[in-house]
Amino acid sequence: MEANLEILYEDDYIIAINKPAGLLVHRSKLARDVKEFALQMLRNQVGQHVTPIHRLDRKTSGVLLFAKQQEFVNGFQTVLQEEKTQKTYIAVVRGFFTNEIVVDHPLINEAGKKQDAFTKFRLLQQIEIPLAHGKFQTSRYSIIEALPKTGRMHQIRKHLNHLRHPIIGDRPHGCNKQNALFLKEFKLEKMLLHAKSLELRHPFLDENLKIEAGFPEHFHAMMEKLGFKI
Repeated sequence: MEANLEILYEDDYIIAINKPAGLLVHRSKLARDVKEFALQMLRNQVGQHVTPIHRLDRKTSGVLLFAKQQEFVNGFQTVLQEEKTQKTYIAVVRGFFTNEIVVDHPLINEAGKKQDAFTKFRLLQQIEIPLAHGKFQTSRYSIIEALPKTGRMHQIRKHLNHLRHPIIGDRPHGCNKQNALFLKEFKLEKMLLHAKSLELRHPFLDENLKIEAGFPEHFHAMMEKLGFKI
């Protein structure tokens, strides 16, 4: 893990970072053995208290917002629910994806409650490579854009699995055979899902923000190896 987190944007109210894949946002009972967290690392880096405004999965890289004071959190969380706010993710998935689709598929949360979940997906590029797998002599993949309209836990990952286009490197919602293939052929151990950008209205400065995060090294490497150009 790098000593310092990449800061994408900062003002008097928030700090936005490019969270590395594999880094938890904060302490969790599910990962008692983990010693590094984005929250503590950022606090140490900037020398002040910060509070997470939203979440990213441990395995997901990209744009993550922190408030400089607790009193700013609610304002940003409210804006994140607005229709104009747009989170954009990029993922590499199995198979040839359709050009565009909106998924309206409810998900069950940890408490067993069914929740509405909506995600719009757009195809960016398809690729077929001479990599034999099972009974096939070639393998097909797509790089896509995911635009979630709700923020359920593992929403994008679950919706793509529902569509039978699982994200490469996703466990447990992905394809074990594809994950094993990528581990063997490319030494890939991480998931190919990245929170590329966040567009929102700043609730205190009353201006529109677009915060963008560059791809992590493992994502760049896999796009190059597979032949994706975006």
